[in-house]
Amino acid sequence: MQPTQLDTALHPQAIADFLTRHPNFFNDFPMLLAELNIPHPHGTHAVSMSERQLIAMRDKVRMLENKLAELIQFGEENDGISEKLHALTLALLAVRTPQDLLAALTLHLREGFAVPHHALRAWNLAPDGATGLADPVAQGVRDSTAAMAQPVCGVLAVNDASDWFGEVSPHLRAFACIPLRPAPAAAPVGLLVLASEEAKRFYAGMGTLYLERLGQLIGTTLVRMQG
Repeated sequence: MQPTQLDTALHPQAIADFLTRHPNFFNDFPMLLAELNIPHPHGTHAVSMSERQLIAMRDKVRMLENKLAELIQFGEENDGISEKLHALTLALLAVRTPQDLLAALTLHLREGFAVPHHALRAWNLAPDGATGLADPVAQGVRDSTAAMAQPVCGVLAVNDASDWFGEVSPHLRAFACIPLRPAPAAAPVGLLVLASEEAKRFYAGMGTLYLERLGQLIGTTLVRMQG
């Protein structure tokens, strides 16, 4: 059966198009706002169109308030991370030896950033059996580190680094592999691996801006120590 002209005129899309083309319709017929009842968005009873608009506006305001609260929380968290990274920067400016470097990292990573485990290796440093920082590193590890455009989080990206954690290694579930570059485009001079028993502590897709900055800070410190 072909739709009649009246059926076509009363089609919901046709009505929507009509109201779009005539924005003053409810100004000309204000009584309809009070007389027409439509379903309540959060219940089964009907409400007037004006009340429905108020409900929609309240829902939108509530959504915007939640979004603003979320942005404020992110901002406060970022401020906290920036402060901790600044404190670590000041500590790294004072280091002179591999022992100083590892002591500063251990203090700030554990107490400041609550990272329970980390391992650090640097190439082109003089051998230092006391710290393990300059222990020999396989060429494959260097190549894998050089191939990282940014820190890699989640699973351990450099399998050989698992041995760097000793007896705790089997219990680690999340990692962040950070190439140590003294500048963004420079070749890495080492690798820092952060680790945790918590599977969700480091995950693929997480933001890496502060991890990159951490890698640059340590990379710059290592180059200074080499000089």
